[in-house]
Amino acid sequence: MPPPPLPPTHTCRFPSCYAPRPIGRHVIPLPLPMHGIGGAKDLPISPQLAITGAVAALVISFSVLALAWRTPRYDGNPDGPVAGRRVPHWMDGVLTSRGFAVAARVLGMVVFLYSAAAAVLGEDLLTNPFFGIFYVWWWIGLVFASALLGPVWKAISPVRTINLAFSKISGSDPDVGLLAYPARLGHWPASLGLFAFVWLELVYPYSTELGPVRLWCAVYVAVMLLGGAIFGNGFYEKADPFEVYSTLIGKLSVWGTHEGRIVVRSPLANLSTVVPTAGLLAVVSVLFGSTAFDSFKDSPFWVRFSQTNELVAGLENGSTIADSLALLVFSAAPALVFAGAAAATMTGPDLRRRDLPAILAHSIVPIILGYIVAHYASYWFEVGQDTLIKASDPLTTGADYLGTGDWQVNYWLSYHPTLLANIKVGAVVVGHVVAAIASHDRSVALLPPRHQILGQLPLLMAMVAFTSGGLYLLFAA
Repeated sequence: MPPPPLPPTHTCRFPSCYAPRPIGRHVIPLPLPMHGIGGAKDLPISPQLAITGAVAALVISFSVLALAWRTPRYDGNPDGPVAGRRVPHWMDGVLTSRGFAVAARVLGMVVFLYSAAAAVLGEDLLTNPFFGIFYVWWWIGLVFASALLGPVWKAISPVRTINLAFSKISGSDPDVGLLAYPARLGHWPASLGLFAFVWLELVYPYSTELGPVRLWCAVYVAVMLLGGAIFGNGFYEKADPFEVYSTLIGKLSVWGTHEGRIVVRSPLANLSTVVPTAGLLAVVSVLFGSTAFDSFKDSPFWVRFSQTNELVAGLENGSTIADSLALLVFSAAPALVFAGAAAATMTGPDLRRRDLPAILAHSIVPIILGYIVAHYASYWFEVGQDTLIKASDPLTTGADYLGTGDWQVNYWLSYHPTLLANIKVGAVVVGHVVAAIASHDRSVALLPPRHQILGQLPLLMAMVAFTSGGLYLLFAA
C-alpha cells in the first residue's frame, strides 16, 4: 500500500526519497515530497526576524560570556567538569566488558552483511533498501546515534572487525601496522572521503543507480582494509571518514572516559577533549559546507542559474560541473572564513596564529550537529522508517524477514510544520551558541588576559556570518 501523500510544500533533497517509475528493469526517479518543511512560507516567523533574532542571541551570549566567564572551565582543568561523574560499577563493567564489545562488533557485521546482500543480489530499483541504508541510516542516522551514545561507528565498524579477523589469522596485532601513521596526514584522508561521499550524494547524476553506489562502498572498504593493514587501528581513528565523523559528533554526547572509567559529563566538557589535528578544520568544513550546499542547490537562484546560464548549458555535463564547483566552494568556504578569523585573533608570544584554526576547530562541531538536525531530522524520521520497511524484503522477492513489511510510515512531524520550523531554527541557533561557548572557553585558556575579549571579535564575526548565512539558506531552500 503506498504511503499517503504529504503536504505539497515538502521538498526532496536526497536521491533515496524518489519514487521509482519502472522502465524495463530500471527506474526514472520522480520527485516526491518527502522531508522537511519547504521554505519560508512554512515558518511561523519571517526570515528577517529569525536571522535578526539568531544574530542577537549570539551577540548577547558572547557579551554574557565576556563578563561572566573569565577563566577556563574545561580546557586545562582535568579535575573539573572534564572528570565527569562516574557511572555505577556494574554499568562500567558491562560497557567496558569484552562481551559488550563483541556484541557491538557482531551487530555491525550483521547489518553490513545484510546490506551487502541487498547491494549485490538485490534489484537495481530504488525500492532496494540499500539506498536508504547508505544515504539515510549510515549518513544521517549515524549522527543522531553518535550524539546520543558517543562514537558508535568505532564500536560497530565492520572494517575494524574484518581487520581484526585478518590479524587473528595472521597472528599479528591489529593496533600495530607495518608503518607508523604519518602525523602530518592527520584527518586529511577523512576529509577527502567525506567530500567523496557528499559529491556522490549531492552532485553525481547517477547516484540513484545501484552500480555506482555499490562501487563507492567497495572502494571505501578496500581503502580502509589496506590502510588498517599498513598502519594498524590508528589509521581508522584518523582516516576513516565515518569514524572521524561519528567520533566528533559523539563529543556532544554525555558519555566519556576518564582514567579508564566510563563517566557522564556535559557535552561542553566532552567537546573540550577534541585534540587539534592536521586536517581537523577540513573535516568540519566539509561537513558544514556540504549541508549548506544541500540547501543552496535547491534555491531558486541556483536552479535558475543551472538551467539558463549559457556557459553551463553549452558544456557537456555542465550542470554536474557547476554543482561540483559549487560544492567545492561551499566545502572550502567555512575553513577559509574560520581560518581567517582565527588568524586575525590577537595572541601572545607563546602561541602561533597559524596554529589557532586547528586549535579552535572543535567549536564548529555543535554548528554541524545543529545544521544536521535542522535539515534532516524529519527526513531521517520518515525515510528511515521507510527504509526499515523495505529492508524486510532486501531482494524484492516478497519476503518479510524482519516482520516490518506491512508497517506504515508515520508522517507526524511533517504534518506539524510549525513545530518542525521551530526545531529547525532552534537547532541552528543553539548550535551556534554552544559553539561560541566552546570557542570562548578555549580562547580564555590560550589567549593573554589583555586579548581575551577583543581578540575573540574576529571569531564572533565569523560565527555571525555562519548563523545568518545558514538561516538564509534554510529559508531559501
